Amino acid sequence: MSIEPAQLFEALKNGDRAALARAITLVESRASKHRQAAAELLALCLPVSGRSLRLGITGVPGVGKSTFIDSFGSLLTAEGHKVAVLAIDPSSGRTGGSILGDKTRMEKLSQDMNAFIRPTAAGTTLGGVARNSWEAMILCEAAGYDIILIETVGVGQSETAVHGLVDFFLLLMLAGAGDELQGIKRGIMEMADLLVINKAEGDNLIKARMAAAEYRNALHLFPAHPGEWTTEVLLSSALSGEGVAEVWTTIGRYFDLVKPNGYFDQRRREQSVRQFHDHIQYQLEMARSANPELMALYHTLETAVAQGERNPFEAALIFTGKLLR
Repeated sequence: MSIEPAQLFEALKNGDRAALARAITLVESRASKHRQAAAELLALCLPVSGRSLRLGITGVPGVGKSTFIDSFGSLLTAEGHKVAVLAIDPSSGRTGGSILGDKTRMEKLSQDMNAFIRPTAAGTTLGGVARNSWEAMILCEAAGYDIILIETVGVGQSETAVHGLVDFFLLLMLAGAGDELQGIKRGIMEMADLLVINKAEGDNLIKARMAAAEYRNALHLFPAHPGEWTTEVLLSSALSGEGVAEVWTTIGRYFDLVKPNGYFDQRRREQSVRQFHDHIQYQLEMARSANPELMALYHTLETAVAQGERNPFEAALIFTGKLLR
């Protein structure tokens, strides 16, 4: 079946949800016959994109990300916004498969015509996001979605890539979770624009208040926010909706500060440069895959390293030397 980027673009602009799903599938494809069509579609979409607010939401597994997004996104659509959720699921290291069950965990949003949910497998991409998350955001913006939410894998210390994709980084935390959170606190808390202690309800409410106080004290030890913003700590219960409106109000105050002072535009420029770097790396990878001679050398060197016949550094130098020749 042929793909006409111009027709797909017109359908996107008209809010065709099926066309949006098809467009995201196109940019996710690694098939050579689809790459040129994807590039043409993105070129058409870029001039009408960039007008949304891009929000990243992360946290350890079990913190209630999907439930929070269901409540938060429903609040936004009730205010007249169009919300796109790019939900990144972890991929199996053995099979490469993903469950992609986020729609079943977002019952209200999945039935909301002003919301679009796209589960995507993280694949081999590190940092808690999928490789084509940025392209998917561009497509959603072209389709008229003014708020993009990226729900990340929740992989701990390495989950930093999402910070380079979004305008606002929200970290969901749990109270009373113990030392298992120590590994993620410093690295991600330094990047967070807002910390939300979720599941602040019932018997857990007192623990949540104590945790919030501890996190507020800890934030004073971190470097100042580059956008002149003071990172805040809030409580929420995604199940009851308590505190969710306050989260949105706080996000609004953040943008009221960083848009006039230039930090918002600076972050967008940094995002573009990051995509430039990432796409160069991707194109090199695709060039390797498309060249039978390079692939044969790659597998030969890989086997030699596995058998101890070459060290990894020597093998990498041989391969990159051939690749760049």
